[in-house]
Amino acid sequence: MIESLLNLLHQVYDVEGIIRWGGMAMLIGIVFAETGLLIGFFLPGDSLLVTAGVFAAAGHLDIWTLLTAVSAAAVIGDQVGYYIGARTGPRIFAREDSLLFKRAHLMRAHAFYERHGGKTIILARFVPIVRTFAPVVAGVAEMEYRKFVTYNVVGGILWVWSMALLGYSLGRVIPDIDRQIHIVIGVVIVLSLLPGAFEIWRARRESAAGR
Repeated sequence: MIESLLNLLHQVYDVEGIIRWGGMAMLIGIVFAETGLLIGFFLPGDSLLVTAGVFAAAGHLDIWTLLTAVSAAAVIGDQVGYYIGARTGPRIFAREDSLLFKRAHLMRAHAFYERHGGKTIILARFVPIVRTFAPVVAGVAEMEYRKFVTYNVVGGILWVWSMALLGYSLGRVIPDIDRQIHIVIGVVIVLSLLPGAFEIWRARRESAAGR
């Protein structure tokens, strides 16, 4: 069981392999799942997008198809998340933990929403895990739908375009960078964890100050 789970995680985080054998369809599916389904919080969105951009620069993917199709998947994913939150309401906060659902992640997104308000839908795009649960929290909070859609579209496009074009630019500037893609992926993973780490540090600092 554990060996099978580890093997699954290895395959999920093999972003280079995902793009090579899954192509655009797999990219779209993963981005949608990470942003629209509660079970997608562990998926490697940031590193996948940057890697896709590098592959596009090498001619393996069309950059404009990548930007438009994956942006649409990100926006639709958040819409689904909002719908889930609106339908379940506050009772989702009482849902028990399972292998693919952690209440702590939902509460973290809730705290993020309490701190940043509607802008959370944009800011959370750049914070792993929080981006999965933020639209759900917005739905539970009954955020004005028109405002949510605006933030969702802006955030989805900003996230996908910034990550993918970063990879694309690196691929155009640095020759054969796709051969060292594991280094790029490692750097992106570290950088993508920094906003979340900062939020956790700030929350603990505020909690300690309030005692």
